[in-house]
Amino acid sequence: MAIKSKIRTVPHYPKQGIMFRDITTLLKDPAGFRTTVDELAQRYAGVKIDKIAGIESRGFILGAPLAYVMNKGFIPIRKKGKLPAETIGHDYELEYGTDRIEIHTDAIQKGEKVLLVDDLIATGGTAEAACKLIEKMGGEIVECCFIIDLPDIGGHKRLEKLDHKVFALCEFEGD
Repeated sequence: MAIKSKIRTVPHYPKQGIMFRDITTLLKDPAGFRTTVDELAQRYAGVKIDKIAGIESRGFILGAPLAYVMNKGFIPIRKKGKLPAETIGHDYELEYGTDRIEIHTDAIQKGEKVLLVDDLIATGGTAEAACKLIEKMGGEIVECCFIIDLPDIGGHKRLEKLDHKVFALCEFEGD
């Protein structure tokens, strides 16, 4: 099954000129969703992974079932103020301002191997911040894994320049 064929493109969302890649059409298709999780589970079978971290919010949708299938713990990486216990955070730059992501202080033990998961890599800013946060906790990034890569925007290369491996199930050229 071609996962890419199950992803809808919504022109001019959220603003004029953007071609939004919408995974909700992939997720609502039982075979497409299962294939997505199964392909990633197969990719990482036999790889030393202790935990799977998903970036809010669509990284949860992919990361949690992947963690379940692989029998690994799941770590939610959330926006500021969303986690109930003690957290550690990392601030990062946005196009117009800054944002912050956080994880619980007990989420990762030093030396644990962590697979980072999200739905899409565009500029790579949030994924880079998540990697820095995981490393701040003493975790080691196994790979940064996505359903979609938008290679023309440069996030894939941005993460590779920081010595992170990057994988995506499919690519869409352009914005």
